[in-house]
Amino acid sequence: MTTTFPDISINTDRLVLRALEEVDAPALAEMMNDELVGAWTAVPQPFTEAAAHHWITHYAPAERAAGRGLDLAVTEFLTQRLVGIVQLAHTDWRVRSTELSYIVAPWARGEGYASEAALATARWLFNDQRFERLELRTAADNTASQQVAQKIGCISEGVLRNACIARTRTEDGGWTELRTDFILWGLLPEDLDDAADQMADAGYSSYTDWS
Repeated sequence: MTTTFPDISINTDRLVLRALEEVDAPALAEMMNDELVGAWTAVPQPFTEAAAHHWITHYAPAERAAGRGLDLAVTEFLTQRLVGIVQLAHTDWRVRSTELSYIVAPWARGEGYASEAALATARWLFNDQRFERLELRTAADNTASQQVAQKIGCISEGVLRNACIARTRTEDGGWTELRTDFILWGLLPEDLDDAADQMADAGYSSYTDWS
């Protein structure tokens, strides 16, 4: 049984999550060339604007059409600028499970955008798409990503030893790969209530709408 995610727009008080558009290519390329993105993701470095355009026009539509996942641009409601991306991947439609990941642009960090976008996506998946499980994988030393997972209600379910390849800068300014562990996080529908309360206490509305 294979199906696909709908063409969706998810709104929170501060953010709009929508399909990537060609106009996003310059900002997407700039975001993906950030040092932390290079360190903690498999995104090719350097990441060109042509690569961003290919992602938007070919890779993301193909992933959605094949039922494997969904790529959403995270934009500010007021300014419409790109501040991040949320990805769903490795989707199992029989189990109703998918893997969620997020990247926040360096110019938008410290605003709680990753937690807000991830929580809104999770609520949409559980409430509208009837999913039963989300998984997140964070590198063992990526404490910022782990904090997001905890904030949205994820439960740490174990360590995948030696399963992650991170990168670090070399003396000549290039990148070298190093192997580390993944922490596996799980999120179920019943985990969301506590997360929504925590976000509200932090001053972020848990309201979402989609169309």
